[in-house]
Amino acid sequence: KIIHYIPSIDRTAGGTSTYMQVLAKGLGELAEVHIITHASENPLAMENCTVHYVPEYNPFKGAWRKRVTEMMEVVKPDIVHVNCCWMPACAAVQHIAQKHGYKVVLTPHGMLEPWIIKRHYWTRKVPALLLYQKAAVRKADCIQSTAESEGDNLLKLGYNSNIKVVKLGIDADGIEMKKSWKKTRQILFLSRVHVKKGINFLIEAAAVLRSELQGYKILVAGEGDADYVAEMKRMIEDNGLQDIVQLVGGVYGDEKWRLFQTSDFFVLPTHSENFGLVIAESLASGTPVITTVGTPWHDLNDTNSGAWIEIGTQPLVETLRRFLALSDGELEAMGRNGRKLIEEKYSAHVMAKEMMEVYETLIPNLPNGY
Repeated sequence: KIIHYIPSIDRTAGGTSTYMQVLAKGLGELAEVHIITHASENPLAMENCTVHYVPEYNPFKGAWRKRVTEMMEVVKPDIVHVNCCWMPACAAVQHIAQKHGYKVVLTPHGMLEPWIIKRHYWTRKVPALLLYQKAAVRKADCIQSTAESEGDNLLKLGYNSNIKVVKLGIDADGIEMKKSWKKTRQILFLSRVHVKKGINFLIEAAAVLRSELQGYKILVAGEGDADYVAEMKRMIEDNGLQDIVQLVGGVYGDEKWRLFQTSDFFVLPTHSENFGLVIAESLASGTPVITTVGTPWHDLNDTNSGAWIEIGTQPLVETLRRFLALSDGELEAMGRNGRKLIEEKYSAHVMAKEMMEVYETLIPNLPNGY
């Protein structure tokens, strides 16, 4: 029996929600899975599990702790798996679980990566580390990282050495691959509109390549903080790129897959990702990917399914110029390589099986046939 706590399974939460959706579906075939989370407007559908909603965390209300404790007493889990960092509720759930003798796995989801820790370091990170976050990482029975690079960075923190790498996966069986690679002159960015994602690099690169991008559309799909969205809109206008770069807001469901399948290639010029599920989704759709060394996707270069480049405007300019010159046939070869990579290395079934193996290292006296 596994309890997962995750702050949100709303579609606007991005990769962490999708991770929970994919993992629950596969893990639910191997164990009894319960998810504790908070209510939201547009939660993703969760299969093969039971979802329990609790009120937003309030450290001054004992009723919240009592509610979570009662859930644990009813389920009697073998493992409590906490997802995400920095939010006090995550540390609170871990504290409750360990106080009652349950083993805890913590998945930071890239939230302990160097770039993230440095952001708002003195005003937000240091107070959180002193109050609860460092203790939570130290006391976790196991830390799950989603890539070797993230695991290395977690070791360098020095808080906890029991780190297991379980790479994320996606349900590729349910994703249709594009049937045509004939150029549409459409380039896609799809993720949260956030300073971490490097959208400014994409806009700056488009300004440099203005003449070569005539007739192209770069779609920036995603939701974000209103002030930052406005800042990116101003940047597009200041560079006179309104005809090329378009902010289209959040896209979900069929519309999301349509954009993947109708784009020549996908670009995520991010500063930092522990995995980047949108990269996997694009590859599964047969659409080549350009992303940065801020992600663990060196496989793109190794398998000729995209490009894994340095962070910044100039590397992106050079790579975009190269991709704009690719033929339909070359894009198809890359796209098919990407789909093959996902099927062989990043399937949801592999992720669920490897996660169970991590749990089993923490559970003593497993019954036969578990």
